[in-house]
Amino acid sequence: MVAKNYMYRLFGRSPVKPLQEHMGKVLVCVEELIPFIDAIVREDEQTAAKIQKSISKYEKEADKLKKDLRLHLPSGMMLPVPRTDLLEILRIQDQIANKAKDIAGIMVGRNMKFPERLAPLFVDYLRRCVDAAVQANKTVNELDELVETGFRGSEVELVKSMISKLDAIESDTDKLQIKIRATLFKIEKDLPPVEVMFLYKIIEWTGDLADQAQRVGSRLHIMLAK
Repeated sequence: MVAKNYMYRLFGRSPVKPLQEHMGKVLVCVEELIPFIDAIVREDEQTAAKIQKSISKYEKEADKLKKDLRLHLPSGMMLPVPRTDLLEILRIQDQIANKAKDIAGIMVGRNMKFPERLAPLFVDYLRRCVDAAVQANKTVNELDELVETGFRGSEVELVKSMISKLDAIESDTDKLQIKIRATLFKIEKDLPPVEVMFLYKIIEWTGDLADQAQRVGSRLHIMLAK
């Protein structure tokens, strides 16, 4: 068994746990989009509005965790991982929560609906984007183990494999986005132009969830290479 990193044990409480807690709250925001979109598809405006408020609440809670971590993050050199890396992962995670809040907010605010041909494709697309956030959360949750083992041994290989799976999921979302955009293009002439514009925007923002989740993995991969 690889010995625990001496510096990690010596300096006690690590900022890694608050980072993981923040990502957990971010994931709650993202996962709430699944029942939210289900309500949108069913045209259940009351339920959609209720879930949108929950997403906004969770995003604010994540924002508070982000601010607390930034406030209490030591400025000295005695950190188990580079400060810049921690702050960058935190920033990316924050963007995921913000995007989930934006998606729900604009859809409720504009009382948006999905065309019948588009709805099932979008649900599949959203679920795969949420899968990316789930995988990013799993990867971040391995960071404390990486620190404890000094970024050595079998834990490194485990995290690399998790990052590879995250990359594969994000690639799936790209393919699904191409498919859903092509479907919307075929029917957009039958829809109000402003509605079409916002549908494309929602498709783009949903893809951003997976893109940002992949960026979390990419940043962790850079940390492994240092």
